[in-house]
Amino acid sequence: MALKNTTHLSLFTLSGLQDETKESRYVLFSVTLFCYFLIVLINVTLIFIILQEKSLHEPMYIFLCNLCINGLYGTIGFYPKFLYDLLAEDHVISYNGCYLQAFVIYSNFLCDYSILTVMAYDRNVAICRPLEYHSVMTNQIVKFVVFPWIPPLFCMGILMFLSHRLTLCGSKIEKLYCANWPIVRLSCSSNTLDSVAGYFVIVVYIIHILFIVYSYINLIRTCLNSTENRGKFLQTCLPHLFSLTNVTIAILFELMHNRYGSRDLPRRLLNFLAMEFLVIPPLLNPLIYGLQLTKIRRTVLGKCRKQNGVNRL
Repeated sequence: MALKNTTHLSLFTLSGLQDETKESRYVLFSVTLFCYFLIVLINVTLIFIILQEKSLHEPMYIFLCNLCINGLYGTIGFYPKFLYDLLAEDHVISYNGCYLQAFVIYSNFLCDYSILTVMAYDRNVAICRPLEYHSVMTNQIVKFVVFPWIPPLFCMGILMFLSHRLTLCGSKIEKLYCANWPIVRLSCSSNTLDSVAGYFVIVVYIIHILFIVYSYINLIRTCLNSTENRGKFLQTCLPHLFSLTNVTIAILFELMHNRYGSRDLPRRLLNFLAMEFLVIPPLLNPLIYGLQLTKIRRTVLGKCRKQNGVNRL
């Protein structure tokens, strides 16, 4: 009878905030709202500048625009619900809403990596094969913009389908948001297929990592022989490496926490690790690229000066 009832779950409980007092939740609400506002403002500004400025209609900047769009996509899956929970007494989410949130957050996660893989390939072609750049990248820009969304949506679609078919024996998720593996761990039946599919996705993104490493080995070899190429590397590749390192650390934290996380660790530390990839990448990526890439920096400063001139008039 118990198993029969579990097939009719309508709500999940998110227990990540259960140790927080009302006062601390109000403080966290203010900080989170400000952070979310900054993320939206910075990413939308950068997207608008890249789309409006014709001189920025180049593959590298279009891929950066794609990265910013993905940042906004992922935060929509987390921040509105989290802000609501900070003010609510009961931290619950509907059955289908939970799966949707997990799909959005983790497809965003994977999409970051796919976009950074394409950006690594773009830098590789630009620096190592400059004469082929136009035919390889510019003429096929649509393919390179669309491709990073296909593997994440496909992989997460498979994982969500497999976990959705499970019979669950519980409804408590010990996180601030829904995640696929914590849902799978609530299963009463065998979840071997889900584990295999999860490791398949990990292997797919290890291949992404190996491709990026290969691209940068080529880049470094080429840059060692040319002062001009070293300058290009420092200007356009360092932001990419920083973003890649940041996303990789966030993914490792989330992966280790989901599959091997200890309940003995302080809940606030676990919450911080769980939120890191939803706060740092979408906030820092556009800032780092905006400050480092000369064309974007000049465009932003030019618009600011023009606006100041209009205000003075």
